[in-house]
Amino acid sequence: MRIWFKMFDDTHLVKTETIEDDSQETRTHKIFAALEQACHLFDLGVPIWLDHNVQEFQKNGKTRFYQDNFIEEIEFDYLEMQILEEDY
Repeated sequence: MRIWFKMFDDTHLVKTETIEDDSQETRTHKIFAALEQACHLFDLGVPIWLDHNVQEFQKNGKTRFYQDNFIEEIEFDYLEMQILEEDY
């Protein structure tokens, strides 16, 4: 599985990272682990999944985390995660 993380501020791409996970873990475990890893690389706290994030991610394989998803103040507009490649 490959997941792309993009940090945007004022419509500008600020940071980007692609996380790959070829482990035998479940899809859900891979998604949460990749999000934790990306947040560690971006020096961020891990965002909270709200209902709309879950629904959007299940529907499109993509979601955005805004200030409401983070406990601490963020200095960017949003963090986007998108599945690039699924395991089959």
